[in-house]
Amino acid sequence: MELTGSGLTCAQLYAVAYGGARVGLGPLDRAWRAWESAQDLTGPVYGQSTGVGANKDVDVAQGGFDLLRSHAGGAGPLVPAERVRAMLVVRANQLLAGGSGVDPRVLPVLVEAVNGGFVPPVRTYGAIGTGDLTALATTALCLLGELPWHDQAEGPRFALTSADALPFISSGAATLADAALACHQVAHLLEAAVTVAAKAFAAVGASPEPLALAVQHARPQPGQVAAAEALRPMLGVEGARLQDPYGYRAFAQVHGAALDAVRHACRTVEIDLNAAAENPLIAESLAWHNGNFHAASVALALDTLRAAVCSVAQLSAARLATLMEPEYTGRLPFLAAAPGASGAMILEYVAHDALAELRHLAGLVSTGSAVLSRGVEDHASFATQAARLALRCVEPLEIVLACELVAATRALGTPGPDRPLDGELDAARATFRAP
Repeated sequence: MELTGSGLTCAQLYAVAYGGARVGLGPLDRAWRAWESAQDLTGPVYGQSTGVGANKDVDVAQGGFDLLRSHAGGAGPLVPAERVRAMLVVRANQLLAGGSGVDPRVLPVLVEAVNGGFVPPVRTYGAIGTGDLTALATTALCLLGELPWHDQAEGPRFALTSADALPFISSGAATLADAALACHQVAHLLEAAVTVAAKAFAAVGASPEPLALAVQHARPQPGQVAAAEALRPMLGVEGARLQDPYGYRAFAQVHGAALDAVRHACRTVEIDLNAAAENPLIAESLAWHNGNFHAASVALALDTLRAAVCSVAQLSAARLATLMEPEYTGRLPFLAAAPGASGAMILEYVAHDALAELRHLAGLVSTGSAVLSRGVEDHASFATQAARLALRCVEPLEIVLACELVAATRALGTPGPDRPLDGELDAARATFRAP
C-alpha cells in the first residue's frame, strides 16, 4: 500500500495494523517543500525559537530535545502493537501531506519500522484530544536511539534535529489510528448484523412490510433506506402477524441511524488521516500558528457512533427475547429440546451483560473539557478517549449479535438435544471478524 499523503482510508489502515499489509512511500514533494520553507523562516516560531504551552513567549534556543524528553511521559499499560503500528502509518501519511517542516528523510525510516515490526513503547494515558504528544515523543526518542523499541534490541534510527521535535509530535496520529480501526470494525459488524437480523426475521416469521419501498420513500433517511435495501432481499414476501415488535418493525430506522453515524465518522476520521494538522503549519513559505490539532469533530462523530452502536445492540437483544418465546417461534420456551429445560436461556444473560457494557461506553466525552498549562490551553476535545471507547465497543457488540445469531440458527434448525452454547458463540463471533 503506497502512502501519498492523501486517500488513506480506515480499511487500509486496518489492513496494515491487523492484516500484515506492507506500506511504501509515494512522492515526497510536499514534504520537501515544507521542509525547505521551514529552513528559511525568520522571526519567532512556536516550539522552535520559543517554549511551548505557557512558555510560548519565552525565547528558547535548541529546545527540541528537552521537549521530547519531557513529553515522553505516558502512563499505564503499553498500547498493543497493532494500534501503535497504525499510529506510525498515520503519522507518516500526514508528513507526506506537507505542512510539518520535518526532515522528509525520516519517512523511509518510519516505513522501515512499520514493515519491520518495530513499534515504540507507547503507553495508554497521556493525551486529551489536542495532540498525542507522549506517544509521538516516545517514538522520536526511539528514532534517536535514546529509548529502545518495544521488545527489540535494535531498531531503525534517524537523527532528528531540535527543529524537528515539535513538528514531529504535533499530531493526533495515535487517536486517529484508534478511531480509524474502530470505525472499520464497527462498519463491518453493522454489515454482518443485517444477515443476523434476517435469520431472526425468518425464525419468527416477521413481516417484511416495514421494509417496503413505499415506506422508505415516505421517509428517505439515507441510512434507513440503505438498511431496508440490504435486508429486504433476504426475506420472504409476507409475515405471520399484522405488526411485529420494534426489534423487527423499526429495524431499518435504528440500524439506518447507525449506518449514517459510522459513515459520518469514517469520513471525519479519513479527512484527518490525510490532513496537515500541525501547529505551526508550514505553508506558502510561512509558519501559520493555528488550532488544527483540536479534534472536536472526531470526538463528536465518535460520541454519536457509540450511541448508535448501543441502539443497534438494544434492538438485537429485543429480537433475542422474541426468539425465546413460543408465540413467535412455535418452539418450546428458550428453544429447549424438552419441556422445562433451559435451552438457550443463558444467551439473554450474556447479551444483556454485553449490552450493559455498551451503555457505559456510550457516555459522551465531548461535553468534558480541561484547562492546562497555566490557563493557556483552555479546552480539550477528549477525542482520544472517544476513540479508545469506540474500540472497546467492538467486542460487546459482537457478543450481542453472536447471541442473536446462535438463537436464530437454533430456532430455524431441527430440534435436538441441548448442547453447550459456548462453542456456538465462539463460532458465531468468528464469523464477524473484520477482513
